[in-house]
Amino acid sequence: MDLLKKKIRDEGVILSNSVLKVDSFLNHQIDPVLMKEIGREFARLFQNEKITKVLTVESSGIAPGLMTAIQLGVPVVFARKRKSLTLADDLLTASVYSFTKQETNEISVSRKYVTSDDKVLIIDDFLANGQAALGLAEIVQKAGAKVAGFGIVIEKSFQKGSELLRSKGFRVESLARIDSLEDGLVQFIENESEVVNV
Repeated sequence: MDLLKKKIRDEGVILSNSVLKVDSFLNHQIDPVLMKEIGREFARLFQNEKITKVLTVESSGIAPGLMTAIQLGVPVVFARKRKSLTLADDLLTASVYSFTKQETNEISVSRKYVTSDDKVLIIDDFLANGQAALGLAEIVQKAGAKVAGFGIVIEKSFQKGSELLRSKGFRVESLARIDSLEDGLVQFIENESEVVNV
């Protein structure tokens, strides 16, 4: 997705060989025009899957998840990372380890919002090691629902998440695939056999 790659090139900040900061447009301040296009692209990619729900995790997945849900005409549900007095009973939960924050969180969704009748598209802002994605898939499976696939805004292909999800038979569609952040440069994968320096 060219608009997203341009944003990453122009505004992304490389903090290390494994950390890309995109808080000016994706996960702190949000570019609504970009989010609208991201939602359209995910909806296009999964248009034949008969999606009934979009599932994401708070908070960075909410904007792309919501825009995708609008395009698909379905509800969006987000897994909470924090305990809530209003979300306490009959929960679907999974433990997720965050490599960025170096901590494990229990994510949860009310059982009444993901049911065995659902076909769920999971949306997330980043795919690195795949732990959040697997946690969301676990919640869907505990509900008896079906995972239609994963829509990932930015995939760090040099980490194992994508390979892990695909090895479990999941469909993964990533809008920007990063091959490397080494030497302060973002290198995108345009297709399976090509790396493009930017």
